[in-house]
Amino acid sequence: MQLYLDNIPVEAECGETILTLVHRAGLDAQDLMHRPLAAQIGGAIYTLNNNPIHNTDTGTRPRRAVREAGGHIKLLRYGDDLGKRVYERTLQYVLLMAFRQLWPGARVQVHYSLGPGVYMTVDKEPALCQKDLDALKSRCQAIIDSDIPFIRERLDIGEAIAFFEKEEQRDKVRLLQWRKFSYFDCYRQGDYLDYFYGEMAPSTGYVKVFDLQFVSPGVVMLMPDPTDPEKPGKYNPSPKFAAIFAQSDEWGRLLHCANVADLNEMVENGSVRELIRVSEALHAKSYANIADSIVERGARAVMVAGPSSSGKTTSANRLYTHLRVLGKTPVLISLDNYYIDRDKLFPDQNGEIDLESIDTLDVERFNMDLERLLAGKRVEIPIFDFKTGRRAPKGMEIQVGKEEPLIVEGIHGLNKRMLSPSIPADSIFRVYVSALTTLNLDDHNRIRTTDIRLLRRMVRDYETRGATVEHTMSMWPSVQRGEQTWIFPYQEQADALFNTALAYEPAVLKKHIFPLLLMVTEESPYYASVRSVIKFLNYFQEADVEDEIPPTSILREFIGGNTFYR
Repeated sequence: MQLYLDNIPVEAECGETILTLVHRAGLDAQDLMHRPLAAQIGGAIYTLNNNPIHNTDTGTRPRRAVREAGGHIKLLRYGDDLGKRVYERTLQYVLLMAFRQLWPGARVQVHYSLGPGVYMTVDKEPALCQKDLDALKSRCQAIIDSDIPFIRERLDIGEAIAFFEKEEQRDKVRLLQWRKFSYFDCYRQGDYLDYFYGEMAPSTGYVKVFDLQFVSPGVVMLMPDPTDPEKPGKYNPSPKFAAIFAQSDEWGRLLHCANVADLNEMVENGSVRELIRVSEALHAKSYANIADSIVERGARAVMVAGPSSSGKTTSANRLYTHLRVLGKTPVLISLDNYYIDRDKLFPDQNGEIDLESIDTLDVERFNMDLERLLAGKRVEIPIFDFKTGRRAPKGMEIQVGKEEPLIVEGIHGLNKRMLSPSIPADSIFRVYVSALTTLNLDDHNRIRTTDIRLLRRMVRDYETRGATVEHTMSMWPSVQRGEQTWIFPYQEQADALFNTALAYEPAVLKKHIFPLLLMVTEESPYYASVRSVIKFLNYFQEADVEDEIPPTSILREFIGGNTFYR
């Protein structure tokens, strides 16, 4: 039978793996950016060890998929977002396997991304040290050099639960008890069995580019450098960022909601309502603390920045409220009104306009207005009409009182170009907000902060603009590239970092987004990405508790009902 790998025709026999076909087609490059890691057939992702053709068509997923795709197989590489995730899962498996071989009783918990890496804590006696890290890195390298194939197994859900009970992995046991399917696919290497909720590379030899950095009490698993993927990324300490994650972890413990199983149990027994009340109270306390710091400093310009769907607008409004409590009369403006007319923007080398770039803002006009406002002058600031893509003919006149703060909200708020050198440094207070979820699926599987922000964005785009899931997904890669360039490099410059994630929000967002995801058909180029979101959300119990969510909650910015906009 003739199949097509990246549109290259190749003859395939029954029982041959995709990896065999990759070799036959001459597509088995060894450099990271060109080496296939997994495959996409139709809207589903498969390991390269999959057999796409069998003697009989039994109607199972792989065989049906290759027929429906017209024999076309797309190879996923590190340059693809889905391919990058395959690489991360595979490298993580290697690292956890090395931990198991060196310290069988150690508990490793995967937490969050730090730059080009992923931070994990290690609970063992004696505590992990630099000498241990050297041994760990050597063991990882030995496993990679051995190029051991991954063996995929399908277990009955009862078998899987029994296995992880025996391994004392209660986190996985509790999560699997909420699984809606009767089977569980996992990967085995000798006596080590684990799963990372997605496909793996064919063998351990595919993750040659890596490094480890000791960060007590754990380790940062460094992925390939974003600008030079043939080398591992470099770890740059982010003490403020790490501190806010540590604080959020502590919140999770205080709320007794550290993983999805905890949240599901709360939804089931009704205690999710208390979780909402306490979570919202913690947010209110944090906003109050930031407002106190602003007043103590006597700051005049409060810059609120963060990536897309982090809750910047609600955060700016809530800070406004808390500053009013402290006797201040702040004025609130948005950097969105300083966009340059779309027809005056120049495309990049690819013929596209980078709407995430700071160069889309009239920085000179903003700085001029800011200086005059802080001097107490009455200023007409612009209003940008997003429907026409142009600045409105008439702006809005505002004036900031003497010693009163001006709150400025926008993604570029921390960029030094947004603030004139003539403004005294001690009169500026920078606030960075982002949804830094610390909720995990289990010890070895984190929930990516970008995934939560994407859910928020999809729900908001639909609720406010009627935009489809596919439309939001089509824009998301550009948004992420812009964040890497224009937002994340400045987060450590903030005077205050605020985590806008709410432990209960995935259970609420599921109610809004799940029906929209199910509308995406297999013909869509985003079907594979949608499937991964559905797979992720399947582990959550849906919570119908919106009567408990305050009208000023961060979540209201996305699901609707936020009274700041009435």
